[in-house]
Parts: sequence; structure tokens; C-alpha cells
Amino acid sequence: MRYASNNSIPPLENWHEAFGELEKYLDTCKEKRKVLFFDEMPWMDTQGSDFVAELEYFWANWVQNRDDIVFIACGSATSWMKEKLEDNQGGLHNRITHRIYLRPFFLSECKAYLEYHGFEWDNYQILQCYMLFGGVPYYLSLLRPYLSLPENVDSLIFRCGGDLYDEFKELYNALFRKADRYINIVKLLSTKRHGFLRSEIEACTGYSGGGLTKMLDNLERCDFIVSYVQYGNKSKQTIFRLADFYTLFYFRYVENNHTRDEQYWQHHFTDRSVESWEGFTFEEVCLRHLPHIKRGLGISGMATEASAWRFVPANDDDRKGAQIDLVIKRADKIIHLVEMKFCERPFTITKDYENRLKERKALFMEMNKLQRGPVHTFITPMGVARGLHSSFIHSQLTTKELFSVVDMS
Repeated sequence: MRYASNNSIPPLENWHEAFGELEKYLDTCKEKRKVLFFDEMPWMDTQGSDFVAELEYFWANWVQNRDDIVFIACGSATSWMKEKLEDNQGGLHNRITHRIYLRPFFLSECKAYLEYHGFEWDNYQILQCYMLFGGVPYYLSLLRPYLSLPENVDSLIFRCGGDLYDEFKELYNALFRKADRYINIVKLLSTKRHGFLRSEIEACTGYSGGGLTKMLDNLERCDFIVSYVQYGNKSKQTIFRLADFYTLFYFRYVENNHTRDEQYWQHHFTDRSVESWEGFTFEEVCLRHLPHIKRGLGISGMATEASAWRFVPANDDDRKGAQIDLVIKRADKIIHLVEMKFCERPFTITKDYENRLKERKALFMEMNKLQRGPVHTFITPMGVARGLHSSFIHSQLTTKELFSVVDMS
């Protein structure tokens, strides 16, 4: 450890003394701009340390009187960062000038990262990798290019002592206080692929009011869940879906796996049940790439609204329920009903499937009182196979569009 460019560290008993020494050192610096970088601040705030109170005092009585200090606060525990810094009502109130959102990688960024590190995987394999680990750089850094994807999964997750063997509990306990409550919410969301309304979450968990709002906000800030307003309804009809790829995989294949098979994924990744999981997870991949979808449709510069739609029939209604996970409403009044299908070959539309889509479209128009018909858009890795029942498709996208580079600046 070093202090002020030397190896002599003064004895410090508490944070008050530490910030006092920091003041003395900064006063000796000749640079016009001084940058203070505090990493993992939540871990500094141990019980009885008075870290936040001393930081407030340091800021209010010294920093705010200067114009040469830039303070960068970092922390992975989102709930702490929001409560102690963003919502601070003391000496740090309204002091934040800019927030940096470190979003997960998109597919194109994952591909660039893996290629740089010697992986020779094609887009389909990278897509499967994304379904497991999402765009989290830390997870990608653990992968080894000399192993196949199933071998990597076994080595990291299913092998006793693997880097991600205990990742789930460690992750949630590191990010959230009272982590068990957050785990209860994401576990509930994992049981229904189409998501839950807030009222349904309240009924199933017993959580409500501001406490539930805070937990949902924190989970969404950390990219564990996503919320979508129902098409044609107010925000109280928001749908919450579990969106963290590792968490989805954990609840499906890891939580109740007692086989102790350290090659579990190599033995089961071709099972039929995995096809169902991949289908659901592919939808989440698409929802994470809305800018790429808009670009592929040629509407990047157009105002749009993305939402979901669900119809739940009343008890005396003999119609079947319906769900559309992505509805894109354009400023020019065109509405895309988006179908997202994962298949390793061109997707074939059967007569029965065509009829179901047309019936659902008619129901969508009826319930939303639309005079002009929406259009069907398909997103599949390899495209839609041409056939007797594919002519009704308005537009289609493939992995080419999902892997495109989109400027997010």
C-alpha cells in the first residue's frame, strides 16, 4: 500500500482522520484538477464506521468550497448507491452532476471481445453464449477459448469449485441488503415467461407499497428485470419480467440440480427441454437489442413506442388468452407485432401457426379498437423459410441485424 507517493502510511483510527489526511495531501498537489476515485464504496460503509457521515462532512466543509475536485463514486451494490448517495438528504444532497450507466455488452461487443481473446465461435455459438451469460464482461472474461461452450459452462458452473459455482448467492448478497427478498421476487418472475403485473407480485410475495417499489427499481437498475407497459394501458399495468440471463439459467438448471454431474451441460445441452428454454431466452436477447431491431426495420430515426400486450379473458369469456411480448408502434401509425423464434435452421410457418397468428391479430385489433391492421415481423436466427404460409409476413430480421453495430452515443 502507498500513500501520497510514498510507502509510509500514517496510522489512522477512523474515517474522520482518513479524510483529514486526504485534505492535507490534496492541498500539496500542484495539478489544476484533482480526481478522487472511490471504488466499491458500499464495502467501506461497515457497521459503526460512520463512513457516510464523514464523507458528508468532508464534502460540505472542504470540497464544495473548491472548483478543482472531481469525485468519482463507484459501487456494485446499487441499493446502497441509491440510498446513500442519490437519495441522500444530508451533506451530499443534490451533489451528483452525472450518472454513468455501465450497461451489459450487446452481441456485437461480445463478438469483438471474444474474437480479440482468441475465440473462433460463429454467431450462432456466440448467441448461445449470450443466452447463458448475457453481456456481462466479467462472465465473458472467465471463458476459455480452448474449451467448447458446453465445456466452459461445466467448468464454471457445474464443477465443484468452479468460478461461478456459488455465484448466485454471492451475487445477490453482494448487491442487495436483505437479499432474500430480492431472490424471492426474481424466483417468482422465473416461473412465468410472460412476466407478472405488480398486483400479481404483491399477491404472491406479500410485499407491497414503497418497499416493493424500491426492490423493483433496484432490480431494474441492475438489469435483473425489465418492465414493459402494456399496449393501450396505463403504467399500473406494467409487466415485470426476469431478464438476467444467468439468473434465468440458474433457476432452470442449477438451483435444483442434485446430480453432482460435473459434466451436466455437456450431457444435457441437446435435450428437448433446452429447446424450450432457448426459445424463451432468445426473446430476452431480442428485447435487449431494440436499437438493433429498429435499425433493421429502417426506423432508427423514427419515434417509436415499445410495449407488450396481454389479453386475459374473463370467466364468462370463451376466448383464449393471448400474449405479444413485443409491440412496436411507429410515429407513422404502423404497428409491428413481433414474433421472436429461436431455431438453428430457417423457421417454417405451418398452416395452423399462420391461423393462430391471424386470430391473435384480429383479437389485438378488436381489444384496441384499431381500424388499420398491424403487420407481422419475425426475428429468427436463420430467417423464415419461404412457403405457402409465409406470405403474410411484413418484415423479418436475423442474427445479422442483432449482431450489427449500433451507435448508442
